[in-house]
Amino acid sequence: MMPEFKDYLHLHFLVLIWGFTAILGLLITIPPVEVVFYRTLIASGGLGILMYINKLSFNIGKNEIVKLLLTGSIIAGHWILFFTSARISTASVCLAGMATTSFWTSFLEPLLLKKRIKWYEVFLGILVIAGLYIIFHFEFNHALGLFLALISALLAALFTVINVGFAKVHHHHTVTFYEMTGACISIVVFFPFYKLFLAENSLLHLKLSNMDLLYISILAVVCTVYAYSASIELMKKISAFSVNLTINLEPVYGIILAVLIFGEKEKMEPGFYIGTSIILISVLVHPFLSKYYGSKYLETDNLR
Repeated sequence: MMPEFKDYLHLHFLVLIWGFTAILGLLITIPPVEVVFYRTLIASGGLGILMYINKLSFNIGKNEIVKLLLTGSIIAGHWILFFTSARISTASVCLAGMATTSFWTSFLEPLLLKKRIKWYEVFLGILVIAGLYIIFHFEFNHALGLFLALISALLAALFTVINVGFAKVHHHHTVTFYEMTGACISIVVFFPFYKLFLAENSLLHLKLSNMDLLYISILAVVCTVYAYSASIELMKKISAFSVNLTINLEPVYGIILAVLIFGEKEKMEPGFYIGTSIILISVLVHPFLSKYYGSKYLETDNLR
C-alpha cells in the first residue's frame, strides 16, 4: 500500500506524543519509580487484553519469555532515569540527552550483532560528543540531569538492539506485553531496596491523585500502547527510512512543547541550543548517510 499524506501526518502526531512523555513526567507528582510502576502495570494489562482480543498466543516458550522479561528490566531502568532526569533538571535537558540514542546504537549494534563499525557513524558520534561538551559547558548546573539522560539513552539503545532479534520471531504485541510485564515485575522486586534507601521518608508513594491517575493513564495507554501499535501499523505503508527520520524529530517536538508549556523554566543559555542543534543535525543526517553508504557496506560484506 502506498502512503497517503494523512499517514505522514499520523506519524508526526505519534512522534509528538512521544515527545510529550517528558512533560507528563513533570506534571505527575509521584516519584519516577512509582510512575514507571503504574505505567508498565497499566500498559501490560492493556496489551494483554489486545493479545486476547487478537487471539495471540501467550505461550512462546520459557526461554523466550525469560529473555523478554529481563529486557523489560532494562526498559524500566531507562524510563526511571528518563523521568528522574527531567525532574532534577528540565524536560529540554532530558530530551537533549535522549537525542544521543542513535549515537549509542551505532556502537552497540556492531558489538552485539557482530556488524562492522561504519566510519560515518564514528564521525557523527564525534559530532554528538562535541554537542554534549558545549551543553555541559553552558548548562553545568544541569550536569547530573544530562548525565542521567545519557545513561537512559544508552539503555534505550541497548533494548532497541536486543529487540531486533525478538521482532523477527514474535508479534510486536507479544514482545511489548512481556517486556512491560518484566519492567513491572523488576520494579516490584526493587521496591524493598527503594523503600529502605531511596524513597522519601522511607515510604512508597503509591497513592494517586485524580490528576496523577489521568496523566499516568495517558502515559500508559496513549504514549505506550496506542503509539507503539499505531507506529507498527504505519510501517506497512511508510518506509523504515522515513519512519526513523521522523522519529528523530522527537527531541525537537519535545523541547518546543516544553518551552510552550513551562515557559521560563525551560529557557536555556544560547550554548544549550547550539549544542543540541549539533546533536540533532548528526541524528538527522545519519539516516541519509546510512541509506547511501549502508548498501556499500552490505555489498562488501557479501563479497567476503
